[in-house]
Amino acid sequence: MRSASISQCAILVGGLASRLGSLTASTPKALQDCGGRPFLHWLIREFMRFGFNDFVLLAGHLSDEIEAAAATIRNALPGRVQIRVSVEPFRAGTGGALYHARDLLDPVFILSNGDSLFDCNLATVLAAQALDDDDVLGRMVLREVEDVGRFGIVEMSGERVTAFHERGSGAGSPSEVQGGRINSGLYVLRKRVIEQLAPHCSLEAEILPALASRGTLRGTIGRGWFMDIGVPADLAVAQVAIPARLRRPALFLDRDGVINLDHGWVGTRERFQWSTGALEAIRAATELGWHVFVVTNQSGVARGLYDEAAVHDLHRWILEQVHAAGGTIDDWRYCPFHPEAPLPAYRRASGWRKPSPGMLLDLMDAWELDPATCLMVGDQATDLAAAAAAGIAGHRFAGGDLAAFLMPLLTRHAQEHPVCAPDIKAREEA
Repeated sequence: MRSASISQCAILVGGLASRLGSLTASTPKALQDCGGRPFLHWLIREFMRFGFNDFVLLAGHLSDEIEAAAATIRNALPGRVQIRVSVEPFRAGTGGALYHARDLLDPVFILSNGDSLFDCNLATVLAAQALDDDDVLGRMVLREVEDVGRFGIVEMSGERVTAFHERGSGAGSPSEVQGGRINSGLYVLRKRVIEQLAPHCSLEAEILPALASRGTLRGTIGRGWFMDIGVPADLAVAQVAIPARLRRPALFLDRDGVINLDHGWVGTRERFQWSTGALEAIRAATELGWHVFVVTNQSGVARGLYDEAAVHDLHRWILEQVHAAGGTIDDWRYCPFHPEAPLPAYRRASGWRKPSPGMLLDLMDAWELDPATCLMVGDQATDLAAAAAAGIAGHRFAGGDLAAFLMPLLTRHAQEHPVCAPDIKAREEA
């Protein structure tokens, strides 16, 4: 089984965007304003939630503007990422843009269109691609729509993508077209796919159909809200809809004693034991569109039982396990300090150590959270005190099944704060 975590995302940002007319005369489509931020900012921010931290922008038209904006976008994001720009030497097509970036690509990466955003649970495709056979070169995320008359249709047999049909083909007149599956513009690709590319080629019209005919392409159905900014009317809607949709409710979880059994200063994978229902709880919160954050006191560092590198290593492994289970942890904070630490470097009081709210406040600032739409689950009085000091609801978990404990909280919180409600109709794009 491969890793269910992928760190690299390539984004196609080189299109001419002719349908936007004068709006893109000097500003690339991916840099169009959406609620005071470039659309590309929101897109990268969403990928960060699922562990992506290395971004390759596949640029062409107005590439100078893309390169100039990259640093500004990076500095405004809620965490550290790397952003590099690959400029195609000529109009190379979507597959050609990937070909010319080949020296920058990881063995496995995700590829995204730069003018659309699919608010779905990406962890489902991360988990699925980890189980793919070695001969599979790509896995695409599909959307189910009620009327495919305006779209190309993707045929599948099980998870295997078998064929592509152009818009309006093979299904009678537009009024007779039934629901079906369409391309969302998101793909997990093995770098070996480069062997199928040419300096000028179309990913959609040439490469994907060829992969399907060879049986080396798979598909995962995504469910959620979709936004494309390719025409002026949709871009106008995006101005309000994207910031409103992506400023999400947030679930803060303590670590030891909540998502894992507290065996005392857990610093290694060998001593980490998942709580009953923890993976299911995180997956459910992810499916409902919540941020999931972990905030944990780690005085084991201050006591010399393990170092900060061990904390990061364990958290990377935890995230892989969560992705394999179909959920994500958007971000983490930990506090290694203790006022009575044996190690002098860590012997001090810290505003991040619970019951102080520093870790929660830092995440709330980074991700622009509304305290009214947040809740905290911990097993100690210090967790609840930190939540209260941060101005968010706190709930004490005394053990048992975390999923069974959490779901009524999410439901009740959504009833009290409608912005937290999972809008199923809106999230399932038709």
